[in-house]
Amino acid sequence: MNSLEQVLYDLVSPMVEDIASLSVKTLSSLDESEIVLMVYAKSEDIARLIGRQGSMATAIRHMMSIPSRIEDKKIAIKFESY
Repeated sequence: MNSLEQVLYDLVSPMVEDIASLSVKTLSSLDESEIVLMVYAKSEDIARLIGRQGSMATAIRHMMSIPSRIEDKKIAIKFESY
């Protein structure tokens, strides 16, 4: 796991019930100044991470803006369930 993946994993892992099902991956992007991070988890855990009207997802994205400034990259975070 790279550093941004690890930061995001550490941020969301206390919020999920089944930590074994949690996965954070980096996807390639056409824009080299952008990093796309995908969070994969069970559907009930994703619902908790997104929150009501996306409030938790917005907070997670705001928190991840700090390490993105250190990397001098834009981070896009997407949530997927399985």
